[in-house]
Amino acid sequence: MNQSRRALTLLGLAAASTLVLAGCASGAAGDDGRLQVVASTNVYGQIASEIGGDFVDVTSIVSSASQDPHSFEPSARDQLIVSKADLVIENGGGYDAFVDALIASSGTDAPVITAAELSPAWPDDADDHDADDHDADDHDEDHDDHDHAHIEGFNEHVWYDVDTVRAVAQQIADELAVLDPDHATEFAAHAKAFGADLDGLDDALADIDAAHGGEQVFMTEPVPGYLVEDAGLVNVTPEAFSEAVEEEQDVAPATLLQALDLIRGGEVSVLITNAQTGGAETALVVDAADEHGIPTIAFSETLPKGETYVSWMQANIEALSAALA
Repeated sequence: MNQSRRALTLLGLAAASTLVLAGCASGAAGDDGRLQVVASTNVYGQIASEIGGDFVDVTSIVSSASQDPHSFEPSARDQLIVSKADLVIENGGGYDAFVDALIASSGTDAPVITAAELSPAWPDDADDHDADDHDADDHDEDHDDHDHAHIEGFNEHVWYDVDTVRAVAQQIADELAVLDPDHATEFAAHAKAFGADLDGLDDALADIDAAHGGEQVFMTEPVPGYLVEDAGLVNVTPEAFSEAVEEEQDVAPATLLQALDLIRGGEVSVLITNAQTGGAETALVVDAADEHGIPTIAFSETLPKGETYVSWMQANIEALSAALA
């Protein structure tokens, strides 16, 4: 979201907030004595549900495959939900910048967990990067030392990194324990059980590495990049190609030719697309893969209906393993 759009969003939310707070309280999370947790997407919402169990109510702002967190426009109702939150969980790294707008406009003082900043790949000098969309005045005191705009060279899709998700789960347990000390033991136990399930994902990725380490993968977008890396695979996608597709821009002809040559060269083992987006260039590389017998699989950005985080990642890993086999 650029500065002008963010300003319009904040103005719109501020103008609507009085009406919403007065007349739409029934649309907010229920007041049943449980901690109110708000997550930017259902990926983090499901993880929070795992850790919080019966002691939390979780609201995921983006919960549909038809909603793109990159360009999501929050509503006044979303502002109200955030204003009542005891804990907020966001991805960060420029992925879900609408959360920062909601935090600023709602005036909440709830603790905020930013998954990207827990990533082992988060750059130490992130605060020094130029940020096109960052405005320090848009953040409350807790956010003054964070830059939540896109960081050049950093893959913000950190929920595809098991280590990052493990750290997020532990921080959720720690924050909930502070908010509700009476149930700290339960939160810790849930985090431990969740961590054991994540260990299973690590084992499955290690199996792919042992069988297929070093094989080449073409990804139309960088969404599953961490998963691919942890599986010991090599991403050979031209950066200019994946960036253009992710930003919904035209791929330069020379870059498209380079991509097609890579796929036709016989070294790429699998093509990975984004199940929630597409375009002419994506269709061309998929057609080229089909012509040369290269399997294509699709990964999504939000949690499919009926899945948990772990079952979803298990399915992704199994699909990748099957394609490579």
